[in-house]
Amino acid sequence: MTLSLDIFRALADATRLRIMALLQSMELSVGELAQVLGQSQPRVSRHVKILCDAGLAERRKEGSWVFVALGEPVRVDPVLAALDAWRGVEADHWAVADAARLAAVRADRASAANAWFEANAGQWDAIRSLHIAESEVEAAMVRVLGDAPIGHLIDIGTGTGRMLELFGASATQALGIDRSSEMLRLARAKLAERGLTNTELRQADLYALPMTDAGADLAILHHVLHFAQQPGAAILEAARVLAPGGRLLIADFAPHEREELRLRDAHARLGFSDDQIAAWFAAAGLASARTETLEGGELTVKLWLARKRGDVIKEVKAA
Repeated sequence: MTLSLDIFRALADATRLRIMALLQSMELSVGELAQVLGQSQPRVSRHVKILCDAGLAERRKEGSWVFVALGEPVRVDPVLAALDAWRGVEADHWAVADAARLAAVRADRASAANAWFEANAGQWDAIRSLHIAESEVEAAMVRVLGDAPIGHLIDIGTGTGRMLELFGASATQALGIDRSSEMLRLARAKLAERGLTNTELRQADLYALPMTDAGADLAILHHVLHFAQQPGAAILEAARVLAPGGRLLIADFAPHEREELRLRDAHARLGFSDDQIAAWFAAAGLASARTETLEGGELTVKLWLARKRGDVIKEVKAA
């Protein structure tokens, strides 16, 4: 009864009902909510706090921004079902106006993403020109994963969200994490454009994933491991969140000697050998399942697929 009272009290305000309807469409920063609602940020923050206290929403800090998302489905789904049912009874002029302003927010995000890509395209193209086309890498990843259900996906170091674009629609639920708030803003804009409503983005570290043990069925590290100072620890943490039988797919470089990538682009590791990856898999309780080699450039791309065993994960030493 107390839970129900808290929820109904939180919803007893037109602005908070509007916020719930907006969050049903996409995660929004407090500033973006203020823009859509036509209210001050302090006022919107107070409304958000009430919704968060009732478990209907949750706040996530990314750099200097605070994003707001819907709370746990067990509390939120009945509320959204009621809002959807009532929405069809009569026209709501606030909903029409909010939808128009929300479209403007989406356009602003897309514009900011395009500007960032234009400013940084050179460094991305320089690295990509060293190996086979990314489309071939992605096609190989799809082939390696096969037709098995993806289930709950976590994309570790999601960057601009490309792996969520590629596999999110086939997942029951997808989470992308990255340390960079700028990257997450780009990913958020892209995923909103694609209409991927089952995806979620969080700012987090690859050594401390925001997921419970055995919460994922598939984890992906796509061109991330070479940035890790402790690759073994990153694989161990990915294994922690995998359910027994869950899969880890790594796409990265074979060993190379392009030292300028370390100096210019902050690569901590100049590729990985099959033996290195296999050792980290074994220490993390993962069984190697498949390896693919993709040649055709100065850098060779490798795909390593592993499956989580049911036995106890051993502690891995930093390497």
